[in-house]
Amino acid sequence: MSYVGPDFDPPRPRRSPLRRTLTVVLAALVPGALLGWLAFETLGGADDGGPGRAAGATSSTAGSAGGDPDDKPGASASQSPTASAPGGAGALAGKVVVIDPGHNPANFAHPAEINSKVDIGTHKKECDTTGTTTNSGYTEAAFTLDVAHRLRTLLERQGATVKLTQDADRPYGPCIDERARIGNSAPADAVVSVHADGAASGQRGFHVILPGAVHEGGADTRAIVAPSRELGELIADDFAESTDTSPSNYVGDGTGLVTREDLGGLNLSTVPKVFIECGNMRDSKDAALLTSGAWRQKAAQGISEGIVSFLRG
Repeated sequence: MSYVGPDFDPPRPRRSPLRRTLTVVLAALVPGALLGWLAFETLGGADDGGPGRAAGATSSTAGSAGGDPDDKPGASASQSPTASAPGGAGALAGKVVVIDPGHNPANFAHPAEINSKVDIGTHKKECDTTGTTTNSGYTEAAFTLDVAHRLRTLLERQGATVKLTQDADRPYGPCIDERARIGNSAPADAVVSVHADGAASGQRGFHVILPGAVHEGGADTRAIVAPSRELGELIADDFAESTDTSPSNYVGDGTGLVTREDLGGLNLSTVPKVFIECGNMRDSKDAALLTSGAWRQKAAQGISEGIVSFLRG
C-alpha cells in the first residue's frame, strides 16, 4: 500500500444514490462481523484441543512417576497453529530439523518389544517406554505429538525441512537408538526431543536436557556438546518467555538446564540435539497448562524461536 502523506486530498467523484445506499448497508454490517471475529479469536477458535481430542491417545498408559525422558509415548491430532516464529518465510531455507515426539502412542500394546534392550553406546537400555499421563489420563503421547505437529508447522513456514521420528504411523517405537540414527542420517542441523515429565506433585516447571561429554564404546558426543548447549540455552530462554513459565524447581538448580550422560538419544547423536521436558504431568498446576491447546501453541512457539535463533546464528 502506498502512502502519500496526510495533506493529500484527491478529487472526490460524486456518489450515486445506489452507492450511498450500499455504503450505509456496509457500515451496518461490518461492525457485527468484526465483533464476531473478535469473539472467535478470544475463545481460541477451533484449535484448542484438550485431553479428549487427541487422536489415537490412550487413557491407561501411565508410566512410573519420574520416568526416564529417553523412554516415554506420543500421539495427537494435527493442529493448525496461527502464530509464527521470527525470521519470515524462507529464513530457514536449506536447514533440516528433526523433531522427536517422545515415544509412540501404541507402545503400551507392545511390552515385549519396548522392553527389549538396545545398545546406547555406553551400555544397553530398554528400547522405549509407554511414558506418563496426567492424573486425568491425558497421555504424554498425545502431548508430545500435538506439540510436534504445531512445531513442524511453525518451522516449515520458515522454510525448514522438518522430519518427525514418528507420527503414530508405526506399531511401536522407534527405539531410542533408531531415533538417534534418524537425526544423524537426515542429516539434521538440529534435533529436539519433546517430552513431559512424570515427577511428584509439587515439582513444577520445564527443563532442557543437554548431552554430556561421552566417549565410550559406540558413543562419542564430544563434537556436539558445545552446539547442543547453545541450542538448549536458546530454547530454554524462548520457552520461558513464550509460555510465561519458570524453569524446573526440582532439577537444574533453577537454570532450566540439565546435563546427562545416560540417554541413548543423546549419546548416539552426531548432530546438535537436546530434550525438553515441557512440564510435570503429575502436578495439577502444570497439568492444567499441558492439557491446554492454547498453551501447547505457546510451547511450540517458544521451542521454534529457540531453534530459529540457533540455526540463524
